[in-house]
Amino acid sequence: MTDSIIDLGPQTRVVARLVEGVTDERLREVTPCPGTAVRNMLGHLLGLSVAFRDAARKDLGVMTDTAPDTGASDIGPGWREDFPKILDGLAEAWRDPAAWTGMTRAGGIDLPGAVAAAVVADELVIHGWDLAVATGQPYEPDAAALQSSYGFLLAATQDPSRGGGIFGPVVPVAAEAPLLERALGLSGRDPGWKA
Repeated sequence: MTDSIIDLGPQTRVVARLVEGVTDERLREVTPCPGTAVRNMLGHLLGLSVAFRDAARKDLGVMTDTAPDTGASDIGPGWREDFPKILDGLAEAWRDPAAWTGMTRAGGIDLPGAVAAAVVADELVIHGWDLAVATGQPYEPDAAALQSSYGFLLAATQDPSRGGGIFGPVVPVAAEAPLLERALGLSGRDPGWKA
C-alpha cells in the first residue's frame, strides 16, 4: 500500500475522460466484471466516488455504510454532468492530509484513512481499465495511482483470509509484464480480455 499521500486528481481526470468517451450505444456492452454492463460499471464508479469522497471528509453516513454491489449499480439521469463534479470532489477531498489519518469508513467497513486511499486508488485504476477495454478506448493510468493499486493488490494476495485475491482468483501474469498487467492479474482479470 502507499506510504505517502498521492494526488488522485490525475487518475480521476483519466476516468473522467473515459466516461466522456462512453456513447449511449456502449452502455449495454459487457465489461471484464462478470455480469456487469458498462452502465453498471459507471453506476459503481459514481457511487464509490461519492462514498470515498465522504470517507476522506470523515462524513460518515448512508454512502459510506453501503456495501458495494457492482452488478446492481446503475446510472441515473444527469450522470454525464455529475461525473466530472463528483470526481473533482473526490480528488479534492483526498488532497487534505487529514483524510489520510485516523479511521474512516467505506462500504460499511471501518478502516484507516491511508488504507481507504489505497482502496479508492485501486478502484479507479482497475475499473478505469474495465471501462476502457469495454468501450474500446485507450487507457494509461496515472503512475502514482497505479503503483498504489499494485501495492494494495499485492498485499491482498498475501492475506490468507482473502483466499489469494481481493476480487477473484489471481490470473498469472509474467513477472516482466508491464505494471498495469501485473496489477490486473492480481485483481483477477486477464489483461488480454476483449469485449
